Amino acid sequence: MLIRVRHETIYRYGAPTKGATQRLLMTPRNCDSQRIRRWRVEVDHDCRLIETEDAFGNISHRFYVHGSFSSLTTLVEGEVETFDTAGVMRGSVERFPLALYLRDTPLTQASAALSAFTEDLFAQETTTLAKLHTLNGALYDSMTFDTDTTHVATTAAEAFEHRQGVCQDFAHMFIACARTMGVPARYVSGYFCRADGADDQAAGHAWAEAYVEDLGWVGFDPAHGRSPDESHVRVAAALDYLGAAPIRGARIGGGSESMEVRVRVAEAFAQTQN
Repeated sequence: MLIRVRHETIYRYGAPTKGATQRLLMTPRNCDSQRIRRWRVEVDHDCRLIETEDAFGNISHRFYVHGSFSSLTTLVEGEVETFDTAGVMRGSVERFPLALYLRDTPLTQASAALSAFTEDLFAQETTTLAKLHTLNGALYDSMTFDTDTTHVATTAAEAFEHRQGVCQDFAHMFIACARTMGVPARYVSGYFCRADGADDQAAGHAWAEAYVEDLGWVGFDPAHGRSPDESHVRVAAALDYLGAAPIRGARIGGGSESMEVRVRVAEAFAQTQN
């Protein structure tokens, strides 16, 4: 599938700022499940974009905007050719031992209720892969997708308690459950091309990857109850949302702040020549 992505983020400030800096993890890289056809990053102020790689191998762009301004817009846009690998993730940059992905973070700490939920599910299957697929389906069946009940600081335990959340919360819960049973797991940010034709979306997407012996890293998308396929564009991976957040930054002055996100993900049909 050829997927076209346009992701615009607009910050508006109640008073002119004196400067702002941002780090962007919004550029995908090639792997077995995708090939980047074209991709660009733009900022609507004069600045220098510095491209590097973070510790996890994600492509990072950093910039600093100096001077007085009342809004700041970043835009990423491009096309990615995707392939269905049945969720198996190969060709990614791997710099850390698997033990790192067993480390709890505040967002992925399992509660007693999550641990009990996981133990009951894992007892039903014999192989790690089957256990993880069962977990993926159970989270999809037992949770309600709701954009109004959680926020970026909501923990896996809090989301599970209320049985509501967004894709970020589903991913955190999956990670918490997998780690509590000794399975390395990590958070993945990216985009999802919906089959219902709803191209305009409120935000990007998120899912999880877990390590399975003899297979390697395998993706699980509990918000949709399935493994990632050619509808998914993989951008960044880390221990949790904070490590893979599309934008993080700071500013000097500016008073109050509001943010508007415009995301469009659609299948792009290749043009043919007569």
